[in-house]
Amino acid sequence: MTIYQLLPRLWGKGKLSDIKDGTFNHLKSLGVSHLWCTGIIRHATGEDFVKGDAGSPYAISDYYDVNPYLADSPEYRLAEFREFVSRVHDAGLKLIMDFVPNHVAKNYDSSKLPLFDWCDYDWTDTRKINYSADGAYEKMLDILRFWAEYGVDGFRCDMVELVPVDFFSWAIRTLKQDYPDLIFIAEVYEKCNYRRYIEEAGFDFLYDKSGLYDTLRGIVLSGGTARGITWNWQFLGDMQPHMLNFLENHDEERFPFASGCSAALAASALLNTAPFMIYFGEEIGVDASESDNKRTTIFNFAKIDGLQRLYSYAENGSKLTPAEKEYLDGFRFVTSLAAEPVVTKGLIHDLCYCNESTPGFNPDRHFAFLRHYGESTVIVFCNFDSSPASLELNIPDLGFRCPPTRIDAASGEAVIVKVS
Repeated sequence: MTIYQLLPRLWGKGKLSDIKDGTFNHLKSLGVSHLWCTGIIRHATGEDFVKGDAGSPYAISDYYDVNPYLADSPEYRLAEFREFVSRVHDAGLKLIMDFVPNHVAKNYDSSKLPLFDWCDYDWTDTRKINYSADGAYEKMLDILRFWAEYGVDGFRCDMVELVPVDFFSWAIRTLKQDYPDLIFIAEVYEKCNYRRYIEEAGFDFLYDKSGLYDTLRGIVLSGGTARGITWNWQFLGDMQPHMLNFLENHDEERFPFASGCSAALAASALLNTAPFMIYFGEEIGVDASESDNKRTTIFNFAKIDGLQRLYSYAENGSKLTPAEKEYLDGFRFVTSLAAEPVVTKGLIHDLCYCNESTPGFNPDRHFAFLRHYGESTVIVFCNFDSSPASLELNIPDLGFRCPPTRIDAASGEAVIVKVS
């Protein structure tokens, strides 16, 4: 399962109709199975309290409506959304949308939903939902059911740690009685809460933000040890298949990718059977250089050069820059491999413990692992160091044929060896 997060207002001309065959074909070339569209449900726009000129997709003004600016004919926006869902499904993809259960826009009608007169953190454009009020659980469940009836295949649930766990436990269990294939993804930050949101709340997948994401970012940007990848994997244990791995999303700074196939990408996408998420533009190295906080804006209507080139490439066959094309080729190789059975179903073997003394192997800057399924084996060597690596990788007897493997890896890159 590979998820592609896309903010429709920044794609093409910012309409749902701009997400069409070229886009779908591009996503499938990356091995994508699920499209997560951020900013579908109507949010506050054009008010004096909103952030940016468009407003936050997470300041909901009407849970039962689509943002008018996404429609070619705003008066028919729900019909256009239903047609969009059909197009996604006809393309062989599934659709995920946001469910924002903790807060609504500052001007939300409090007669429709019980609210507190305050907000969490610095989300001054919102007001917090009061789940202790009578009927709150039922009203929020009805919202989920409304969109499930439109054919939505899953929900990425925002800031779940600020919402009662027993609400999700009840709502997910209840909704899956009628829609057993619905997927629920939780934005969770505290590793100590992981098991609770899997076993008690019933989420299918959780962000592994404070685990693998923070580990990889620390290795790349702060000189952290590559041993942390193993430590996180061991900590997760049987929870690992429920994680959602990623290097970018709308909340995080764009990742500092080098050209080619990066070590962080290979570790995140290929290490385990968990889903992997791509943030639009990540596949060509969009860097948010137009932003003052290294994040692609979610608050403004904007035309971002890299995203516009990617859109034109997908829909019109236009050319990317040479650097973007080079990076896309490497990225596509990794994510396409992530969709193959050797990764989605294969045995996982961490090779670091048996290479600690291997000449040329640095356990703080190198990470190596193996995937095996049926007659196929893939060996992945991630070099996080600033210097090239050259070594003979030691592979233990694992009960199947795997010949000695010579590794020569440039700095900051990964070598992937397929063995048949």
